[in-house]
Amino acid sequence: MRFVRLVLWTVVWLVVLLAALWAVGALYYDFPIATLRASAAVGFTILLLLTLLFVHGQRRKLFIVVCGFLIVLAWWRLTLKPTNNRPWQPDVAETAWAEINGDDVTLHNVRNCDYRTETDYTTHWETRVVKLSQLTGVDLAITYWGSPYIAHPIVSFQFADALPICFSIETRKEIGESYSTIAGFYRQYELIYICADERDVIRLRTNYRHGEDVYLYRTLLSPTQARTRFLDYVGSLNALHARPRWYNALTTNCTTAIRQQHAASDRAPWDWRILVNGKGDEMLYERKLIVTGGLSFAELKQHSLINEWARAADKEPDFSRLVRESLPKD
Repeated sequence: MRFVRLVLWTVVWLVVLLAALWAVGALYYDFPIATLRASAAVGFTILLLLTLLFVHGQRRKLFIVVCGFLIVLAWWRLTLKPTNNRPWQPDVAETAWAEINGDDVTLHNVRNCDYRTETDYTTHWETRVVKLSQLTGVDLAITYWGSPYIAHPIVSFQFADALPICFSIETRKEIGESYSTIAGFYRQYELIYICADERDVIRLRTNYRHGEDVYLYRTLLSPTQARTRFLDYVGSLNALHARPRWYNALTTNCTTAIRQQHAASDRAPWDWRILVNGKGDEMLYERKLIVTGGLSFAELKQHSLINEWARAADKEPDFSRLVRESLPKD
């Protein structure tokens, strides 16, 4: 029994100390007065240490630490609100939204930047009208920039009579702000659904950003399934345009947000590769959800790397067709 108690207390304290560590980070990143963030985090840490050193009794120590965490959590959840009104970077200055009128979907603020370099560009916000009846399928681009375990998915909807429409779920950064993985676990970034031309969100990553590899896959979704997924994105666009949300690197990111669009009964079975999304293409291959052309996964991935094709196509008007030349057929 003593051993069991020891194990239980160890587990409880491990969970509580991890919660306290999260609270320190919340104060450091999200305390409303920027100049006092470090002081607030250090002060909270000192109070925790004093509790552990000088308060007698395991239960009393545990009670005080848990109360401290709950106070920080309540402040964090109840007082920090996302907003659409910040000095945004030009490439996320607008939020997309859509109007549905029968078969026609009018998309507002479709991004189509004219890039000279990754950071030097002219932003164009366009209005496009697409027809649901002309939606033929869905392609998926997966971008890597370092680790093979972490990637960024971009969903591209294909139309018989119009250019593809892409959706990229990202952090909405302010002028001068850069992305931090640790900060992404706190309330540092709003969430944005970028609705864009392939020559923007895909070509940015293949032609202008250094060190990014883009793999493009054709999915096996039928036109009917594609329309359902497209309307899921439209619904998310409109909801986010009306009411902003926080981005979170664990719970509301570029992959989990896609899954959250579907009703719980309509979601694919959970898989660890949903979080470790760099392995997402392998999961789709195993589940027979992408066109393989009879290739092994390793061969398919080799054929799906489109950087060379995208650089050759660059500003060609049929960019989308040209970057698919290496992809396997049905």
